[in-house]
Amino acid sequence: MASTRDSITDIWGPRTPQCGEHWPSRVDQNLAEDPDRWVQACCFLCSNGCGLDIGVKDDKPGGRIVGVRGCETDVVNRGRLGPKGLHSWVANADPGRLTRPLIRRGGRLEPASWDEAMELLVGRIRTAKQRHTAGSIAFYSSGQLFAEENYTLSVIGKAGVGTLHMDGNTRLCTATAGAALKETFGADGQPGTYEDVDVTDCFLLVGHDMAATATVLWARVLDRRRAAVPSGMVVIDPRRTATAAEADIHIQPRLGTNVAVLNGLIRQLIAGGYADRAFLEAHTLGFDELARTVATYTPERVAEIACIPADQIRRAADLIGGSRMLLTTCLQGVYQSNQGTAAAVQVNNVNLVLGRIGRPGCGILQMNGQPTAQNNRESGTGGDLPGFRNFGNPRHLEEVARLWNVDPDTLPNWGPPTHALQIFRYAETGSIRVLWIVGTNPAVSIPDLGRLRAILRKQGLFVIVQDAFMTETAEMADVVLPAAIWGEKTGCSTNVNRVVHLNRKAIDPPGEARPDLDIFLDFARRMDFRDKDGAPLIKWHDAEGAFNAWRECTRGRPCDYSGLSYAKLSQGSGVPWPVNEQHPQGSTRYYTDLKFATDPDYCESYGHDLVTGAAITAREYKARQPAGRALLRPVEYVPPQEEPDEHYPFFLTTGRVVYHFHTRTKTGRSKALRDAAPDAYIQVNEDDARRLGIKQGDMLRVTSRRGAADAPARVGDIEPGTLFMPFHYGYWDEPGRARAANELTLYDWDPVSKQPHFKYAAVKLAKVECSPLPQPDESKRESAADAGAGKGEADAARTHLADYIGLLHASEERLARGWEKLRTSHPDAPDIGAQSALFMSWSRENAVAVQAYAGKYGERLEGEPEALDQALLIQRRATAFGLLRDLQDLWLMANESTISTTVLIQGARALGDRGLEQDLLGVEGRNERQRAWLLTRIRQAAPQTLAVPPAGA
Repeated sequence: MASTRDSITDIWGPRTPQCGEHWPSRVDQNLAEDPDRWVQACCFLCSNGCGLDIGVKDDKPGGRIVGVRGCETDVVNRGRLGPKGLHSWVANADPGRLTRPLIRRGGRLEPASWDEAMELLVGRIRTAKQRHTAGSIAFYSSGQLFAEENYTLSVIGKAGVGTLHMDGNTRLCTATAGAALKETFGADGQPGTYEDVDVTDCFLLVGHDMAATATVLWARVLDRRRAAVPSGMVVIDPRRTATAAEADIHIQPRLGTNVAVLNGLIRQLIAGGYADRAFLEAHTLGFDELARTVATYTPERVAEIACIPADQIRRAADLIGGSRMLLTTCLQGVYQSNQGTAAAVQVNNVNLVLGRIGRPGCGILQMNGQPTAQNNRESGTGGDLPGFRNFGNPRHLEEVARLWNVDPDTLPNWGPPTHALQIFRYAETGSIRVLWIVGTNPAVSIPDLGRLRAILRKQGLFVIVQDAFMTETAEMADVVLPAAIWGEKTGCSTNVNRVVHLNRKAIDPPGEARPDLDIFLDFARRMDFRDKDGAPLIKWHDAEGAFNAWRECTRGRPCDYSGLSYAKLSQGSGVPWPVNEQHPQGSTRYYTDLKFATDPDYCESYGHDLVTGAAITAREYKARQPAGRALLRPVEYVPPQEEPDEHYPFFLTTGRVVYHFHTRTKTGRSKALRDAAPDAYIQVNEDDARRLGIKQGDMLRVTSRRGAADAPARVGDIEPGTLFMPFHYGYWDEPGRARAANELTLYDWDPVSKQPHFKYAAVKLAKVECSPLPQPDESKRESAADAGAGKGEADAARTHLADYIGLLHASEERLARGWEKLRTSHPDAPDIGAQSALFMSWSRENAVAVQAYAGKYGERLEGEPEALDQALLIQRRATAFGLLRDLQDLWLMANESTISTTVLIQGARALGDRGLEQDLLGVEGRNERQRAWLLTRIRQAAPQTLAVPPAGA
């Protein structure tokens, strides 16, 4: 085999110390045979996105891949490749590839034609939409899809099917990156670049084992550290990884305490006089509030919370503050842990407090987990509007509607996009009837796997899986569609550095497998999706046509591709967006003008409460007048929701190993990678192992409140009381025992990003003294295709819209009676009579408007109105105090109506009933005016009533 190095043992390759501002090239290669031709592509097995060429032998129809080499001229890697990139190409020829569609018949998956499979799924989706609305259909896709496929699926899901239930597995690894960038800078897009590595004098890595997760980027960091004047480095990680071993200062906090540690670091930077006051005044908002919040996080307090030496915070602040530059990165140790978005935002705050952004060596890389995670977020298949547009901005919704030539009212905008765990929760409760899973394996990657398996097996849920291999998830599907993978199709991918690469098709897919784009186009044709002029909704027929449509969608947005083309992307390197008239060659560095994407009419999000996740309104956001300034968002530390106790005394965290990707669907098919990391393991602290009598290699069982798994012990390099398991390992290769780390993890999510909490779970640990736990059986599933309508269909016609119509109607009738009671109880209050009469007429008008829809949807009462009557039964005296209490009762009743109206408006939008929506908006407007008057009147009455006693009291 022609290989430039053994990347299994020499993971990062020889050092090529950085000299000047340009990283030297080094071409890595791994070939089984000499190829007949080379085909342009990039690596697909981490978020680095390294440019490479695929070596193809044309000695068989369609060709075969015989190896890869790094692209010497590519800006991302200068020819380097890591172990996964050099070895995983063998998966394309693996005999386990799916080559024909499969349909479940009689409980078994059996071969079928493409027509059979597509007509079955089209029929199920049409029926679900007709019977249960588009809200019964969901898509769960992958960060492995090209930009063209992501965008096509986004148009199909939003404008064709019309569902809000669309997310990708990037929710598991990268959602917090996008959320944190929106909260601070107004929009997604990295305010840092790999080129900053070459010149910075200081690195801060938070929860990011770069040596294992982005090997080529780590090689770049090592080369910078080996330069004549090396950069400093601080690493925050509870494990002593290869990354941490390289650091000048390694802080090992207790799991879930990132916010406390970062607050302490920011406090020390301010106290040490390192804050750039001129920058903060000119380019940020919120510094005073941030300073007040972090003021109490002294090194001693942080030491107590995070179980670290107090002096580490001081030393880290002095190293960072005393440098001239700072490149900060973070990954899953932040994103998947307690207060993920809040912690990631504090990472942003570190750079902003120092004014280190937008210039060489200064920036933030909120890292991704997959090479096209950025495309997932950009295109809208991660749930948002495409082009980093704002779901809360009506103008942005209209822009998308114009691009797709559809009526804005047909796009699903009745609520926030549904994130992955909520999609599965809806499937669990039965309101999602069809779930289409594309290129991902949630039966290993989603938390609390026992619960997830029960969801996928649920009778009445029709599951479609589109994949290249028979994964644990595909085993439970009703229809399996064989998909082409990397090397077998054409399309673009965008890495965390905003660099867009073109991947050319090198070989044909095996058997009847098809590119994902072709499957989506076939689906759209069979569904006959149309725009408002009657033309086909999807107007492209190949990858380049899809790219051109996507390019136009991004014009004028932060992720501007408008100056890109397949021709431009074929010139020897990827190109970083934005690429447009102002930046025809792309943009190496972002935000160099220090004008951030926070303008209210441009921003991607108005932000959230970082603790609760409650959305900030457009009005509140605009009132801050951000005007292109970054937003410093402080937050208090909140402990994890689950912590060790006497029954579960250990903290478990999960993560990656250098040789595998996701659930090993591809890397596990490479002998070299499989032999290097054949099995899961449980990492244990030396003292804990000694106390429990555990030796290296002993089989251990770790148990949480949700499940258990068995794996051999690995002793050392981790904090006491903490365990680590890699999450890659599932069951498709039949280990014969329960070993998936996600048997143990929490089914919970960050309040802002909705990214699951994989990084902490309370567990207990024991040696396996007898037989290991049996391997779960994914295949036991009664087919929804066979079972017909399935469980739960008997009451399918009953929606809860009728319950809320009944509740709102009763609320408004009682509110009208409440206004009458107020008028008669306080006849001498000058303003009460006339206002009560007016508001009573409004409430009666509201009741009539709502009652009109009872005939269409029904009207059911379930006991709540009786609770409203209690307020009306209290007869108070006509005193100042009696008036105040009666006003308060009416305020509470008006709020009941407001909540019911809000719920019904969202339901009307989901159903597409514009008449009901408009009438409810009228109800809402009248109700809001009632509430505003009541609150004003309560505030006016309260001081005199409470502070001054009446005569004779």
